[in-house]
Amino acid sequence: MQRLSAEIDRPLSFALIQVDADPNLWREQLDVSAAAHQAGSALYPQIAARPFGMLLGFPGHHGFTHRPTYRRLKEQCSREELAQRLAEPAVKAAILAEDDLPVDTSLQFDGMFALVQHSLHRIYDLGDPPDYEPTPDRSVAAIAAARGEDPLSTLYDLMLRDDAGAMLMLPFFNYADGNHDAIREMLTHPAGVLGLSDGGAHCGMICDASYPTYLLTHWARDRHRGDKLPLEYVVRKQCRDTAQLFGLTDRGVIELGKKADINVIDMAALTLHPARMAYDLPAGGRRLLQGASGYDATIVNGTVTRRNGTDTGARPGRLVRGAR
Repeated sequence: MQRLSAEIDRPLSFALIQVDADPNLWREQLDVSAAAHQAGSALYPQIAARPFGMLLGFPGHHGFTHRPTYRRLKEQCSREELAQRLAEPAVKAAILAEDDLPVDTSLQFDGMFALVQHSLHRIYDLGDPPDYEPTPDRSVAAIAAARGEDPLSTLYDLMLRDDAGAMLMLPFFNYADGNHDAIREMLTHPAGVLGLSDGGAHCGMICDASYPTYLLTHWARDRHRGDKLPLEYVVRKQCRDTAQLFGLTDRGVIELGKKADINVIDMAALTLHPARMAYDLPAGGRRLLQGASGYDATIVNGTVTRRNGTDTGARPGRLVRGAR
């Protein structure tokens, strides 16, 4: 990557994550990036704002998808009817007592239920508002132990909340230490840039669209398990630094002559809401959405496009081609 950046004389970014198998490898990659900058290569690690993994629950992937009773009810019932049936004690007992049906290897992610069943010690109840830096006692296994329950029964009950729409978190990356200290170190590295989204490729499992709000609520205001980040730093990283990376020098700061793209935010009221599943894609396809409140106004090109969370109908945005 360093050679490529130097040869084409363009900045190059890559995903930087903490992996459980080698929890300190990311530090070596940061050092290489810093050395590349000193050597004249623009190599930028993309940093995620929180653990990277999947959200699971009855609306998406979960640990009971291959239980015969669940499979039968899902085929026979509407989403509303399914939520009601899953809440019946007899249905829960039947699902918990059954063996799983075989995996269909021709279907992508068909074996995800087995991963869930074997990861109860690292599946976390996020709560409302969601806490993406949970303590070990918030894992499904720990909650079950405290209640004296079968962990799968606890998982079932946690997913049953919110009319069977509750989503839990299974982190794959950036949580090897059980906290956000590694993420903070990445976020404060001079070469690091904010990013790391798959652009919606797994929109029924992952919801990265709330990163900008999470950076403001968690990192600048609410974090209590370690050091926060200054609000000014978080804003600069999201706005100016991102614009500069992509060559959009006409925006990213509030300055005379720059584009009037501004969010007016009530920081005291800013709240990230739990993720929920929507079914508004073609053919009823599903995707995870995560709303937020506390945005008083969003201004694009000097025109208000959203006020108090409501779309005004204005569309002042224009296609941008290349650096400017």
